[in-house]
Amino acid sequence: MKRHIRTRAALATVAALVAAGTVTAGVSFASPEHKAAGVKQTKQTGKPSKAEIAALFDGWNAALQTGDAEKVAARYAPDAVLLPTASPKIRTDHAGIVDYFEHFQQKKPVGEKVQSVVNILDHDSAIDAGLYEFHVTDPKTGVKSTVGARYTYEYEKRGGKWLIINHHSSVLPAEG
Repeated sequence: MKRHIRTRAALATVAALVAAGTVTAGVSFASPEHKAAGVKQTKQTGKPSKAEIAALFDGWNAALQTGDAEKVAARYAPDAVLLPTASPKIRTDHAGIVDYFEHFQQKKPVGEKVQSVVNILDHDSAIDAGLYEFHVTDPKTGVKSTVGARYTYEYEKRGGKWLIINHHSSVLPAEG
């Protein structure tokens, strides 16, 4: 009997730590195993789960691969700021964001997260920062390459929809 109670108490503790985001039971928030676990908003806080925020990148990446810059730009708030990987210009409006992606999509980019750190700020805002790679194809030569970069996505839930309000991406520097 005591053993059964201790087991239930241990499981309850682990479940609470997982829900709080302090323990992931060895599973990355971006991993298929974590997504398959069906982690949703916690009922206690109403905040989004780390998995929900991490998955927003998958939607962005899918829009990127359509080749339609408008679909990518639609994932950004009207007042979003984009500091893109492959341009020295800061993009602060819809037209500028579309312009950037029209050029970037010519390389047929496919993004892949390498490492992700998600911070839930409150019910309607979160940050996903980490490392990702883009597999790109030179439109003139057809040569394929991979570019490593750092990223930060700041999300805000507006009108029931998660939008990017700040996106910074920069080429990963060489180790020093």
